[in-house]
Amino acid sequence: MAHDHRLGRIGIWSSLWSLAFGSGDPAQTGAAADAASEVEALGYGTIWLGSSPQVEFTDPVLDATQRVTVATGITPIWDQDAATVAAQYATLNERHPGRLLVGLGVSHAELKPAYRHPYAAMQRYLSALDAASQPVPADRRILAALGPKMLTLSRNRALGAHPYLVTVDQVAQQRAILGPDAVLAPEFKVVLDPDLDRARSVARGFLGRYLGMANYLASFRRDGFSDDDFRDGGSDRLLDAVFAMGGGDAVAAKIGALLDAGADHVAIQAVTEPPTAPQAVWRELAGFLPLSG
Repeated sequence: MAHDHRLGRIGIWSSLWSLAFGSGDPAQTGAAADAASEVEALGYGTIWLGSSPQVEFTDPVLDATQRVTVATGITPIWDQDAATVAAQYATLNERHPGRLLVGLGVSHAELKPAYRHPYAAMQRYLSALDAASQPVPADRRILAALGPKMLTLSRNRALGAHPYLVTVDQVAQQRAILGPDAVLAPEFKVVLDPDLDRARSVARGFLGRYLGMANYLASFRRDGFSDDDFRDGGSDRLLDAVFAMGGGDAVAAKIGALLDAGADHVAIQAVTEPPTAPQAVWRELAGFLPLSG
């Protein structure tokens, strides 16, 4: 590991918590809190709230756990101003010292009407966090980053980078840009199924939604993929690069390759059919992955 960043080696990335707490449904929020407690008991180091959560959505997860780090993966800078995020962080950090990590990102032009000059916007946002009456410290924020400029900003003004939808080769390239000290904590998708054809079918159905987003296509092109790889939900070559598929041993080998390439931490996202049932995957993978050390 680059240093003691308190993420552990492996974390769980899921939309389960954001969707539950955003719904306001007591049954969903109770089940989500129970899921967080189980993730901690299984030995995972960090719980990542997906689906563009507000920072305050981490509150029930922090309350339901005792030790695990809780991170937003990722809060878009267009959704809440820096003063609001800083105030939410200060309140939660006072109650749960050192356990909250604020993940920030610029999201995508296809999703955010306010999307303009993303790099400059992130610079201004970080400066506003620094200037808040109760600042969010640089080592308690992490940036969604794919390209060299945002990776450099992650190195210089945050704990490090939390890239989404990357390959093993890209992780090695990102480590070279970040240097030895910044934290590199990629999200990585898992389809736990020894039937590779079936696993690819599930993966292809999931990946298709991202192949209309310019940021991801540009990232893939930098890694040597072409338009032929983006058709019909993604080529086998692309799927094999951005998913860990197969049984537990195969998934563990791919996650190990990411760690060997320079990741300090890997946040696994279980891609399942139906999509609302990831817990069985978390339980099974706990016996295969390096959750300690």
